Amino acid sequence: MLLGLTLVVIAFGGLIRIYDAGESCPDWPTCFGTWGFDISEEDQEAWYDANPDEIDSRGSDHRYTTFQIFTEWIHRLLAGAILGPLVLVNWYTLRKRDDLGKEVRFASSLTVLLIAWQGAVGWLTVELDNLHWSVALHLSSALAFTMSIVWLWLSISRSEGSVPDWILFDSGISRKWGIWISCLTLGAFLSIFSGTFVSTTSGANTGCGVDGLPDSWPLCGGKIVDSVEDLVAQSQIIHRWFVGVIWISLMAASYFLWKESEEGSYLKEWIWISTALYSLNAAIGATYILSWDLEGGFFELLSLVHLMLASLTFLVLATAWIGCATATEG
Repeated sequence: MLLGLTLVVIAFGGLIRIYDAGESCPDWPTCFGTWGFDISEEDQEAWYDANPDEIDSRGSDHRYTTFQIFTEWIHRLLAGAILGPLVLVNWYTLRKRDDLGKEVRFASSLTVLLIAWQGAVGWLTVELDNLHWSVALHLSSALAFTMSIVWLWLSISRSEGSVPDWILFDSGISRKWGIWISCLTLGAFLSIFSGTFVSTTSGANTGCGVDGLPDSWPLCGGKIVDSVEDLVAQSQIIHRWFVGVIWISLMAASYFLWKESEEGSYLKEWIWISTALYSLNAAIGATYILSWDLEGGFFELLSLVHLMLASLTFLVLATAWIGCATATEG
């Protein structure tokens, strides 16, 4: 349940971005000094007049719709008022059980530390008016918390002797492939991290042009390779390099695991699923770039799908990595 709720929170975070609602609650933890989301334009103006230091990058005349404010409000509600307390309840419940080992206690304590860290980073993101690196850190922290939940679940399952077959990997293959899969997991994370800079930096989404096939994709501005002079402004080409390298690595891992794995080993299925998700998501990213329309811009819903598939791919790879580590310890 905690894992599912975390993914919902991440999805609302993506929804905030595509609707430009990241600064629609300029203060924290309140929203325009209230605990609600139905803030009229007049009330927004009055609050900015009383708090001129909180005027965001869009200027003092900009007003947010109720829907924009609601997306930020519900994101905070789910993360701070529901997910956070549930993590604490879960930690307290597990601490009272004597049949669970030290690994479970440590993993549950880690979830508490990470959810507290995530709240602090959320506050920082608001204070910095959704500066690109703060948004990237916010998403990264959410993925780290997601990993801790997976580890906690697996630790509990091991303590209770109820680990499902589909996460039981052969120790020999796990020992051989553990480092490779950890590198693939890190690569998937870097793909998401670089993609966050693309989505939150002004002009980065059009950094490779909007001329359609083949100039804006698969080429970048009509070039196969281009020099990088500004890491942030040209984050799209860097993101594409990460995606290309990791995709090739996943394809290679899928092939070699297929050749080496024995019957009954589930690791190759995990990597195959990761490769399929990553390939599908690369295609969605390309479709997003090619969806540019002079009047409407990009089809932003694809951006949300792109984020969620990227997070899911990372989660699958991270779970496989944890499964390998568990098999090696066993």
